[in-house]
Amino acid sequence: MKHILIAGANSYIGTSLERYLLEYNASQGRELYWVDTISQRNSQWESYDFHGYDAVFQASGIAHADTGAVSREQQALYYQVNCDLAAATARRAQEAGVGLFLYPSSIIVYGDSAPYGKNRVITPETPADTPHFYGDSKIRAERELSGLDMQVAILRLPMVYGRGSKGNYPLLAKLADKLPFFPDVQNQRSMIYIENLCEFIRQRIEEGQGGLYFPQNPEYTNTSRMVQEIAAARGKKVRLLKILNPLVALASRMPGKIGAMANKAFGSLTIDIHMSGDLESYCLYDLRESVRRTEG
Repeated sequence: MKHILIAGANSYIGTSLERYLLEYNASQGRELYWVDTISQRNSQWESYDFHGYDAVFQASGIAHADTGAVSREQQALYYQVNCDLAAATARRAQEAGVGLFLYPSSIIVYGDSAPYGKNRVITPETPADTPHFYGDSKIRAERELSGLDMQVAILRLPMVYGRGSKGNYPLLAKLADKLPFFPDVQNQRSMIYIENLCEFIRQRIEEGQGGLYFPQNPEYTNTSRMVQEIAAARGKKVRLLKILNPLVALASRMPGKIGAMANKAFGSLTIDIHMSGDLESYCLYDLRESVRRTEG
């Protein structure tokens, strides 16, 4: 039996991972994983005994926000949680002899997606360099963790979606629910469905090996197709119209928040598929089925 500690209560990936591992136990008819969770909202976690765990998953973190609306004090909090807290947790795990520490980083360490109409592909040669404090907090954490004398698995994640997820997916779901028409944009995005991610993490726990990982769904998707799939899962129909694309192009060139939102929604950012390992081994669901499970 593997003993897993999830550091950070009530996080989306952490709670999803715990549920997934317990459901995996049930599917196999035996207890393969014992999962504990600790809160890190105060300093009480520092007295927790890390001995006896095979792996620690760092679920505590502050997700990406609108960088233009975050104060210096809030930016400092990003570094404290995403970097300092993660490093302190990993050191405790190392001192206790934990075999593997898993840290969910982000592809935001490479900066923004390409603007509308252009493509951007992350390759092994792409440097981790971003002007955003969120991405920089992740880069600094990766550097801190890489210096430890233990196995550390760093997961540079694309957009994660699934039932109960936050961020871009709920916004796309609202659009799918209200709009009968949507632009037919052929952008490409790397994404990962939460159950695919949880299976990837489970496999890393089994292997116990550190490294730099880039899990993603087996196929790239685009904003238009995802909106259409969400609508279909809700029993609705959204027609994709290329005649609306000039409006997206116009919005993408506008200054300020409108342009930023258009480029974020319809820009392209993909991870070279060859960097993501054996996709068939951990990608349990394709886009259509993953959206159905999210909306079901």
